[in-house]
Amino acid sequence: MKILVLGGTWFLGRAVAQAALDRGWEVTVFNRGRSGIAPEGTRGVHGDRTVVADLVRLAGEGPWDAVVDTSASDMAPRDVLAGAHALEPVAGRYVYVSTVNAYRGWPDEPLSEDSHVLDGPPDADADYGRLPEGWDGPDWYYGRQKAGAERAVTTMFGDDRTAVLRPGVILGPGEYVGRLPWWLNRAARGGPMLAPGAADKGIQPIDVRDVAAFALDRAADDHGGAYNCVAPIGRDTMGDLLASCVLATEGGARLAWAPDKLLLDHGVQQWTELPLWRTHSGVWRIESTRAQGAGLVCRPLADTVADTWAWLRGGGMPVEHPRWAEHGITPEKEAVILAALGR
Repeated sequence: MKILVLGGTWFLGRAVAQAALDRGWEVTVFNRGRSGIAPEGTRGVHGDRTVVADLVRLAGEGPWDAVVDTSASDMAPRDVLAGAHALEPVAGRYVYVSTVNAYRGWPDEPLSEDSHVLDGPPDADADYGRLPEGWDGPDWYYGRQKAGAERAVTTMFGDDRTAVLRPGVILGPGEYVGRLPWWLNRAARGGPMLAPGAADKGIQPIDVRDVAAFALDRAADDHGGAYNCVAPIGRDTMGDLLASCVLATEGGARLAWAPDKLLLDHGVQQWTELPLWRTHSGVWRIESTRAQGAGLVCRPLADTVADTWAWLRGGGMPVEHPRWAEHGITPEKEAVILAALGR
């Protein structure tokens, strides 16, 4: 197999490129060369996806059996459309990594791979879906952008030649967002450790290496479709995650579980101050039946936690990203809530 990875230097893109090399595939990576180095053994092409001349030059490096697109998270649909237009004559298939945010019902409703996807035209610019001043309804901007990007790919490659992957939360070595690293570093400090909600609350994060493997399987397959890339419902809990962090770090942290209401009363920001904590009813109720039927395998969450800690302890450094600073509660605020719990 000959594949083109759009991205290829950090987190999911790097995991895809490395996994493809491990399979003996020929790998080309296309990026701006600003966010790290692609795995040794890949062929690098530098350029900007928003520059038509760079896309034309990239197409001249083909052909490829498939494109795996991991670098369009903040890209307007029309830019994805331009890239797909340039690559369609020289690529057999297109695997686009989207997100569960593309569903109209996320995070308030349970979802399946047949759930309604948000509106979003394939030629939309970066302003499409922005909220008007005073809007107090759901914030669908990001989801509409991603839904439009999905349609941009299928517009050029068709449904049969396009696989759309919709992950929820991706964790693992190389994470740049900072969710799991924050929990690991907090556990390593030891002492009473604020734990959000209920220990038996289900969660569905997936390991970056498992998303990468599934993306490559879809690149080699003859079928299109959309797939939710999440761990099975009910397999893992927040208690499992935090217990694994305590075990991996050996810091002796003692979990102190705080009810949702107490955290809300203290103004704890959902999703970020205590990463992965969110009270919306559908956030961790995402069916992945189609993906599992197509071969998606999710390794144990404890393995993801242990491997991420080993990466951090071994000097692993994520690519600098502004989202890292968003995550984590301050020690002072945590102490106030722990005191309210009698800890």
